[in-house]
Amino acid sequence: MTPIVYWIPVTREDADAELAPALEKLLRERGLLDFVSPRDMVPVKTHFGEEGTRGYVRPPCLAVLAAAVRRREGVPFLTETSTLYRGRRSHAVEHLELAREHGFTPEATGMHIVMADGLLGDEEVAVSIPGAHYQEVNIAAQIVKSQCLVLVSHFTGHIMSGFGAALKNLGMGCASRRGKLIQHSTARPSVKAKKCTACGECVRWCPQDAISIQGDHAVIDDSRCIGCGECLAVCRFHAVNFNWKETNTNLQEKIVEHAMGAVAGKTGRLLCLNFMTRITRDCDCMAGYDPIAPDLGVLISTDPVALDAASLDLFEESTGKSIRQLAYDIPSRAQLDHAKKLGFGSMEYELVKVKSEKR
Repeated sequence: MTPIVYWIPVTREDADAELAPALEKLLRERGLLDFVSPRDMVPVKTHFGEEGTRGYVRPPCLAVLAAAVRRREGVPFLTETSTLYRGRRSHAVEHLELAREHGFTPEATGMHIVMADGLLGDEEVAVSIPGAHYQEVNIAAQIVKSQCLVLVSHFTGHIMSGFGAALKNLGMGCASRRGKLIQHSTARPSVKAKKCTACGECVRWCPQDAISIQGDHAVIDDSRCIGCGECLAVCRFHAVNFNWKETNTNLQEKIVEHAMGAVAGKTGRLLCLNFMTRITRDCDCMAGYDPIAPDLGVLISTDPVALDAASLDLFEESTGKSIRQLAYDIPSRAQLDHAKKLGFGSMEYELVKVKSEKR
């Protein structure tokens, strides 16, 4: 059966005020969250935006989702994972502070925030998948442990994957720190001796006892290292270095396989939304605001692959150009092609246009 992708278009400048009531009506009329059962834990996975960015999905639409889950007597919570790179999103404490500054409060969203991968990004579950690169992927623990999943993604260009939407939000955004590292890096970590203070935190937390203090700095034994990224997480002095060497196509394929792990066990209990407003050349992890398309609204589906295919098609139809021309010259459809090869989701879809609510 061909997946349905619902499209609520934007018809005026105030996109958030227009989309929220239209989304509420669609959820009610089409029963899109009827898979939620009483007491189900329902993570609403989104992106709180990096400091200095403003493209992220706004709280009013998240509040609509929370209310819809509560009508089914489910227990919704907002969730995210920590980043690999240094900044205010690299561990839970500062990440939550940034989320609050961007308006993601319980009063605004109707939900509390629970970080899916814990304090330092290392709370994970190994999930078996039938992949080409992996037979097992590491997914943030609270994603796996929850009964359902609501995925809220902001469609943008992306410097490594060409574009980022549902598949990237699932594969990269729902992976643990170890999962993110495996996708990005083909090298083991090393220690920058000049920055190392020999504090011993990395030695304490290394799960393989692969790190020792030699002289005035730490040293990593490559033969024991498993690339989990624990040392990167606990080092407060930026002394751990990784060599990022993944090709664009390989990265996209690895993202897709981690996305498979994120939705494993949630067949029929997944809803994905791609917000196509404030569409920028770069993802919401990067500062600045460089719009490359008009606001198009929000697309919704139970199939993340069909959703991303429809979103990319709509973007290119509306601009008259490919995303490779407007963002980065990367084979961005490789992620869709790999999903098709693995039998994960459908690239075919039926686009159903929904009238937005006028105010």
